[in-house]
Amino acid sequence: MADAARPRRPHRAPVHPGAWWLWSLALGTAATRTTNPLLLALLIAVSAYVVATCRPSAPWSRSYGAFVKLALAVLLVRLVFATVLGSPIPGTHVLITLPEIGLPAWAQGIRLGGEVTAEALTFALYDGLKLATLLICVGAANALANPSRLLKSLPGALYEMGVAVVVALTFAPNLIADVQRLRAARRLRGRPDKGVRGLLHVGLPVLEGALERSVSLAAAMDARGYGRTARVPAAVRRTTAALTLGGLLGVCAGTYGLLTAEGAAYGMPVLLLGVAAALAGLRLGGRRSLRTRYRPDRWDTRAWLIVGSGVAVAALLALAAARDPAALHPGVVPLVAPALPLWPAAAVLLGLLPAFAAPDSEEPS
Repeated sequence: MADAARPRRPHRAPVHPGAWWLWSLALGTAATRTTNPLLLALLIAVSAYVVATCRPSAPWSRSYGAFVKLALAVLLVRLVFATVLGSPIPGTHVLITLPEIGLPAWAQGIRLGGEVTAEALTFALYDGLKLATLLICVGAANALANPSRLLKSLPGALYEMGVAVVVALTFAPNLIADVQRLRAARRLRGRPDKGVRGLLHVGLPVLEGALERSVSLAAAMDARGYGRTARVPAAVRRTTAALTLGGLLGVCAGTYGLLTAEGAAYGMPVLLLGVAAALAGLRLGGRRSLRTRYRPDRWDTRAWLIVGSGVAVAALLALAAARDPAALHPGVVPLVAPALPLWPAAAVLLGLLPAFAAPDSEEPS
């Protein structure tokens, strides 16, 4: 009776999936602006806390752990390469000396073995940790954003390409879920689920399940008229092609101008014009798509807060990298211990805002 009398909390609409992707990509952009391991570890902790707080209970949301393992593998490979192949970073603190293999003259600049210094390993650790953080941020987007709802939110002109991307993004999470389910079933039956034998017995059912999903997806797409387009006037088609191509060229020229000192004056205007033309081309191109949206996702205040927090983290770290590069890029020659800069660390903590703006906001799907 007490449970029946307790008022139920009203269900809130789920956050727009595009907001989660923009937030994750903004954190990844912030990770590319620093090699400070303390700031990178803070970015990883922020993304992990938000994922633990906001991800729904769905098969596609379980891929975050796989991305963390992939990031650890990338970091380990980077350290192994620095140990075996050497590093251009000079160093005086020799940790070990490996047997060196002589190479011919045409392989000058490459060595196998030799001295392994602390400076070279530290530089490889910083560089590998930056890439690992970027991978973990992408994994957070995969765990938080519903791929089917993200496809529904794409413009009509990008629908076919979006289907291919969504199928590719959902393949790995479904594959991981199948492996976990089959391993649990084998453990319940008292059969081995590890080693080469367990892998062979699990691999075939997993491949069969992937093939069945592919056939079912193809049948569902055909039944729903996938690929059918409406007839539009020739003038509209030409205008769409001109705007899209011109917009993409403008984006490339504007980006090149921003990256070079000579084009700083025209880079931003050309970039903005290119983005506007490309968006207009996508808008016109959507007329060829014969589809409707059932209950379209709305971009509400929470989505703006989530995107704004990620953009603030990226912008503040970019500003900190320009004003105090030594704090965000600790040196390795001479070898010094990295320090945690206070206001860049406080800027990274702004990325925790989604954990309070949208906790457990999505229903399983």
